[in-house]
Amino acid sequence: MKLSTAVALLLALATVRAQEPSARQVAQERRQAEAEVPKLVEVLALEPGMVIADIGAGGGAMTVVLGKWIGDGRVFATDITQSALRRTREYAKAEGLTNVTVLEGAEAATNLPAGCCDAIFMRDVYHHITKPEAFGLSLAAALKPGGRLAVIDFLAQPGSKVFPGVSPNRGGHGIPPAIVVSEVSAAGFTHVNTIDRWPDEKGRLFLVLFRK
Repeated sequence: MKLSTAVALLLALATVRAQEPSARQVAQERRQAEAEVPKLVEVLALEPGMVIADIGAGGGAMTVVLGKWIGDGRVFATDITQSALRRTREYAKAEGLTNVTVLEGAEAATNLPAGCCDAIFMRDVYHHITKPEAFGLSLAAALKPGGRLAVIDFLAQPGSKVFPGVSPNRGGHGIPPAIVVSEVSAAGFTHVNTIDRWPDEKGRLFLVLFRK
């Protein structure tokens, strides 16, 4: 093997390893998910046997905890990165869950089956959405009539930069609840209520609840 090729492979491996969460991070995410899921179950009026979607599942902690709770229901987990999709699949498999379906999402669409879900939630995701109009319609298409949508996010940080492609009306990295309400309502949802303090570890998140 040429030296340049070996160096390239080592750099690629180092990049992959850098993207992998540490055991401490995985454990922390699991603890946080276990703390938040009971409240999410209440807000979304979930019952065992329902179908729910975790949009932007990341490492899969929320997906796995919900998968254990939902019983003979189903959890769809979506993300746009292959590493997140792989980690969620592996996590669900390691936990012995057969009621988790992992799907690759897209910039403007959830890629969920039409009318599949009783409820959908997005945690720390909506502020990254670059095509809110199309994405909102995709969320609506995936929900059953009367289904609930929870958007969990944080306020824009003063002086911070928005994610590439995201509208500057966010005011920085994050998003004001009023903009979430405006954009999601435009897709045909009804705003139910806003919870200003969501029980995350840092106390920085809010939740906006909608009904289709």
